[in-house]
Amino acid sequence: MTGAGILAIKESMTEALSRRLKQERFDTPAQEALLSVIVAANALNDLMDRLCEKHRITRAQYNVLRILRGAHPYGHARCEIACRMMDRASDVTRLVDRLQARRLVKRFRGSEDQREVVTCITAKGLKLLGAMQPQIDAETSSILGRLSDDDCRELSRLCALIFGTEGVEAQPATV
Repeated sequence: MTGAGILAIKESMTEALSRRLKQERFDTPAQEALLSVIVAANALNDLMDRLCEKHRITRAQYNVLRILRGAHPYGHARCEIACRMMDRASDVTRLVDRLQARRLVKRFRGSEDQREVVTCITAKGLKLLGAMQPQIDAETSSILGRLSDDDCRELSRLCALIFGTEGVEAQPATV
């Protein structure tokens, strides 16, 4: 790709964010990248909120069900669900309480440690996720379908550079 082609792509990225934020310029490429990631994440979160709302659950409740589907039929303890949540600030106990009230999950005592409570997804919870999945796939593919498979892998790689440091103390940059 020529220098002019790369410049045109860079300008179109800046233009999209500039239009969205009604801001003509950004102080640094890092500021633009940060704002781009935040705006994109908010758009995807809004989409998931709308899809979840149609099924009378929250995005956090959907996340719990998705985690428990991955552990089906065994389930997870509350602390394991909490560490797998996309939003770590969620109150897992209350989320599970609400899901249990709708019979989407069930709880039982751990077999080895009776103090441990394990939560499992129910058939009704699996059915709900099954009903939601085609809608989620259609909506997300309409957005992410704009990206090639290579673009998606690169986006995942770049995001991992950002969130892959969670729990790791920041180190000073060396030159």
